[in-house]
Amino acid sequence: QNISGEHGLDSNGVYNGTSELQLERMSVYFNEASGNKYVPRAVLVDLEPG
Repeated sequence: QNISGEHGLDSNGVYNGTSELQLERMSVYFNEASGNKYVPRAVLVDLEPG
């Protein structure tokens, strides 16, 4: 959730940001799917307690 929000994506994977830089670097964490939606390339899990 944090990464998607930082890149201007809403909960449905639709880009709502205003920065061209965000859109240019979207492919670092997301792949573009049909309907101009973005899906995560990977799931990141922090297993450290606290």
